[in-house]
Amino acid sequence: MPSLSDVRQVVALYAVLPLGSQAVHEKAPPVKAMLLVGPSGVGKKMLVHAICQETGANLFDLSPLNVAGKYPGKSGLQMMLHMVFKVARLMQPSVIWIGDAEKMFYKKVPRDEKELDPKRLKKDLNKILKSIRGEDCVLIVGTTNDPQSAELKSFCKFYNKIILIPRPDYASRYVKRLYVFKVIWKELIRKNGGEVTSDLDLSSLAKISDGYTQGHMVQVVLSVLTERRIQQLPKRPLTASEFVSHLARIDPVFQEEEEALKNWYAKTPLGKKRVKASSGKEGEEETPEKGGKGGKKKVKK
Repeated sequence: MPSLSDVRQVVALYAVLPLGSQAVHEKAPPVKAMLLVGPSGVGKKMLVHAICQETGANLFDLSPLNVAGKYPGKSGLQMMLHMVFKVARLMQPSVIWIGDAEKMFYKKVPRDEKELDPKRLKKDLNKILKSIRGEDCVLIVGTTNDPQSAELKSFCKFYNKIILIPRPDYASRYVKRLYVFKVIWKELIRKNGGEVTSDLDLSSLAKISDGYTQGHMVQVVLSVLTERRIQQLPKRPLTASEFVSHLARIDPVFQEEEEALKNWYAKTPLGKKRVKASSGKEGEEETPEKGGKGGKKKVKK
């Protein structure tokens, strides 16, 4: 699994640099659509906003749930997509975000989602993707935590770059990135009116919260720092046990879920290339020799 620093580097190479620099965009290999895959709460949507923040890009939301019931009919859908991409080109750099991207490529639409018609964008969006030219600083970014429910071939054909985001572990949150981890907790607590003192053991909190996502951490901080608890801080500082009790009520991201995402990624074209590269078989081509039966050439000893 890639580390969080690997994810940050790849997002910078595929999204931030091409959108932020016209020179890089013109010379770098074109990336029109990128997919962020990972468990719920690992920060996929946050990365989309980070890309927009770093590049000054405009964000357009074409998530199936956001466009459901809007611009009905085939002509209405075409007009909506035409307007979105016309404005995106005029105000570039632009990021087109598609949340729950798997819904647009469902193998079978669930009964409770048939009224939303989540696959209505699929055909027309594919046509518009092909119309994006090299000089257009427009990037489509999809996010999903359930890629297994989508048709693999068409899904991977639309998103030519797939980034797998791992569940957070103790090493990535504290040991190897101690400074970043402290900043995250301190910022979350201070942002919500709390104070970090010596009574709050961040090291123990990191060990206990292994397997929980950044989204879970935000949820816990909001649950602990109520208005009444903030008023009590001068007399009763925050402790790790307060956060642990709230963490216990939330299900962490289990390893089985991560393994399922890894197995799905291994079936994608990028995943297969990665396996070949790691085994040293990348670039090898099987070319049958001429002569003999079945194309095999007889060699004299």
